[in-house]
Amino acid sequence: MAENGTDCDQRRIGMTKEQHNGNFTDSSLSERKRRDREERLNIVLWKQPRVTLQYFFLETLINLKEWTIKLWHRRSILVSFLLMLAVLTATYYIEGTHQQYVRYMEKKFFWCAYWVGLGILSSVGLGTGLHTFLLYLGPHIASVTLAAYECNSVNFPEPPYPDQIICPDEETTEGSISLWAIISKVRLEACMWGAGTAIGELPPYFMARAARLSGAEPDDEEYQEFEEMLEHAETAQDFASRAKLAVQNLVQKVGFFGILACASIPNPLFDLAGITCGHFLVPFWTFFGATLIGKAVIKMHIQKLFVIITFSKHIVEQMVSLIGAIPSIGPSLQKPFQEYLEAQRIKLHHRSDSGMPQGENWLSWMFEKLVIVMVCYFIASIINSMAQSYAKRLQQKMYSEEKTK
Repeated sequence: MAENGTDCDQRRIGMTKEQHNGNFTDSSLSERKRRDREERLNIVLWKQPRVTLQYFFLETLINLKEWTIKLWHRRSILVSFLLMLAVLTATYYIEGTHQQYVRYMEKKFFWCAYWVGLGILSSVGLGTGLHTFLLYLGPHIASVTLAAYECNSVNFPEPPYPDQIICPDEETTEGSISLWAIISKVRLEACMWGAGTAIGELPPYFMARAARLSGAEPDDEEYQEFEEMLEHAETAQDFASRAKLAVQNLVQKVGFFGILACASIPNPLFDLAGITCGHFLVPFWTFFGATLIGKAVIKMHIQKLFVIITFSKHIVEQMVSLIGAIPSIGPSLQKPFQEYLEAQRIKLHHRSDSGMPQGENWLSWMFEKLVIVMVCYFIASIINSMAQSYAKRLQQKMYSEEKTK
C-alpha cells in the first residue's frame, strides 16, 4: 500500500512537472511569436527602406515562381484561354460589318472592367484597401447628379461621356429630372464596383476554408485572431470583441440571410464573415451569392441614394449658403465653392471660351493631390505587406530548422 501510494505521488509530481514544462514552452513560444511579429511590423519603407525593397523584390520573385508552377499544372486551361484570346484578337482586327458591335462591346467591357478592378482594390486588402468609393465612384455619381440637375437630363452625348459630361442640345423643361433617372444612369458602374468588392472578399474565405480542410496552421494573423476569439468567446468583454462575436454568430446560425445582412450594410468586420464561412465550410455559392447580392445590389443602391440625395441641387445650394453663414471666415470659405460650381456649369454648357477665368480651382487641386497621396500610400502598403510576408517566410524557415536539430 505504501509503495503504491509512493508510486502515485511520483507519477502525480511527474505529470505536474510535464504540465509546468508544457505551459512554460507555450508561453515562451507565444512570446517569441509576439517578438517576431513586432520585428516584421518594423519592416516598412519609412524605417528600413533598403531591407523592405529587397524583401519585396524577393517575395515578388517567389510569387511569380509559384504562379508559373500553378499555370504549368493547368496547361489545358491556359491553352484554351490563349486560343480564345487569339479568336477574339482576329475578330477585333478583321474588317466587316461586325466592327460596330465589336467597338460597342470593347467600350462596355473596359468600362465594366475598370469599375470591377476598383472594387477589388477597395476590399481585397493588399496591405490596406484603397478607398475607391470615396476617390472614384462617389465623385463620379456626384458629378452625374450635379450635371443631371443642371441639364435637366441624363442623355449626355456619347462620346465624350463618361470621360466628360456635356449637356445635350435638346430643350428640356425645368424640374423634369427624377431621382430614378439618375440612379439608372449610374447603375452599371455602381453594380460593377459592388461586384468587384464581393470578389475582393474571397481571399479570407478561401484561406480559412483551406486551413480547416488541411488542418495546417494558417499564416494569416486575422485567422489566428479569429481562432483565439472562438476560444475566449465566453470571456469577451470589450465592445469590439462582442461585435466580432455577433457577426460570427449571425453568419454561423442564420446562414445565407446572415451573410446577406452583413454584406448589405457598410461593415468593416465583413472580413470576419468570410473567415467564419470558410472555417465552418459554408458552401462557396452560398457565401459568394449572398455577398454579391448584398454588395452589388442592396448596399450599392443605399450608397447611390445617399450620394445622389446629398448632391441634389437644392441640398448643394443650402450647404453652400450654410458655409457662408459661418461667422468671420464664412464668405472666404464660400467663395471657392461658388467658383467651383460655376466653373462646372460653364463646362456643362460648352462655354469654355467665355469670360470666366480658366485657372484651376483649389478644391479640385486639393482633391487631385489627395487622390495621388492615397494611391501612393496604397502602393507603399502593398510593398510593406509583401516585404513582411517574406520576413515571415524567413522566420518560419528558422523555426523548421530548429525543430529538425
